[in-house]
Amino acid sequence: MRDPLSALSDAFTGFLFGSVETTRLPVRTSTGQAQAVYLPTAAPGLGDSGVIIGREVYSGKGYIYDPFQLYGQQLPAPHWLVLGESGNGKSALEKTYVLRQLRFRDRQVVVLDAQGEDGVGEWNLIAEELGITPIRLDPAAALNDGIRLNPLDPSITTTGQLALLRTIIEVAMGHGLDERSGFALKVAHAYVTNTIVDRQPVLMDIVEQLRHPKPESAEAMNVDIDDVRAWGLDVALVLDRLVDGDLRGMFDGPTTIGIDLDAPLIVFDLSHIDRNSIAMPILMAIVGVWLEHTWIRPDRKKRIFLVEEAWHIINSPFVAQLFQRLLKFGRRLGLSFVAVVHHLSDVVDGAAAKEAAAILKMASTRTIYAQKADEARATGKVIGLPRWAVEIIPTLTPGIAVWDVNGNVQVVKHLITEAERPLVFTDRAMTEGSTSDMLPEDVRAAELEAEQRAARIEHQQRLNESSESTVA
Repeated sequence: MRDPLSALSDAFTGFLFGSVETTRLPVRTSTGQAQAVYLPTAAPGLGDSGVIIGREVYSGKGYIYDPFQLYGQQLPAPHWLVLGESGNGKSALEKTYVLRQLRFRDRQVVVLDAQGEDGVGEWNLIAEELGITPIRLDPAAALNDGIRLNPLDPSITTTGQLALLRTIIEVAMGHGLDERSGFALKVAHAYVTNTIVDRQPVLMDIVEQLRHPKPESAEAMNVDIDDVRAWGLDVALVLDRLVDGDLRGMFDGPTTIGIDLDAPLIVFDLSHIDRNSIAMPILMAIVGVWLEHTWIRPDRKKRIFLVEEAWHIINSPFVAQLFQRLLKFGRRLGLSFVAVVHHLSDVVDGAAAKEAAAILKMASTRTIYAQKADEARATGKVIGLPRWAVEIIPTLTPGIAVWDVNGNVQVVKHLITEAERPLVFTDRAMTEGSTSDMLPEDVRAAELEAEQRAARIEHQQRLNESSESTVA
């Protein structure tokens, strides 16, 4: 029974201010029923324009990505970095991404294919399916009417030719050209381009002018002819390697007729080149400049330049600088540069750390597949991933990756159609531990286990962050 004084006070208060709120009895329920009160939430997607990548793990929503659609709204630059150890799905992602992009008529793709087996590159199956012949750069085949790319091709501006020659020499020498060597190269190149007009100039013409400079070249700078010859000797020896050394045949003649730069897909097959030799960055430099001056045009096409084993580019300061310039075409001419790298430490701790940092900064999209815990922590620190994403990376199974699109971080399962599967999963991919050699039920079980483990880690991480903010 209520106290009479309390009842009188409540009545007086109700008379003055109206009725007061009644006390509600507590509600008892189960967690299964209560979950309806707290509706599930998921991070916002990237829109519905572009190509389908797969589905977001936590929400189950479709994940759609296209750098050209997102540029200017959610992306400051259209460039993309893909990281992860072998056998986790990087190659499958890139191949399906290209196949899906090519369904748009205004898309064009160039691939530098540095991997392969059985004498062909990894992209050979896709090229055959599309009726395209890869541009196979092979020193052995080049001597027998193989593919040639001429650094002195008239389609490249004279300024571009000289820059390319300098890059080739600096990559091979491992250091920059001094002023005297640069002068000797410049006068030799100027003489060749001004005097040879009835055919394409070739590297042998430059070598001959370096060995036997003309008197007027020395007189222009008021120096002795013997000095000019001495300054150009080291340069001549380096270029001689492209003419009569282990790279002969690929760059010492006119550009091969018939290379179709208007094809939707252009594949440079570099699988016959030793990936650990100096030949690879030299090839990257020549192909990069050649594409810059012959392929990239202001014709409103959206172009994708995909480089497998991209650390060969970023690990050389001179080649990295060249590709930095190429990346700047992204804003002006619609170019998206895609670099595929195994470990971030391959580039950030290499000889071109400064150039690598600049290239990484231009990549507004980063996709990270499974890595070891220490590598994941290093990657997260450089890229700026949230702590929960770093915790998840070592637990990811093949086909699942952390996507960071200019700060929008989600965990995405890449989906492959039955039509794409024979083109994507090559024998090589299977030997690296791909899920393609697993039974469908085993694949789904592995996916489900990975999703549940990732969800538990993220949930615990958010609880920790919540408790830390409460204490603060």
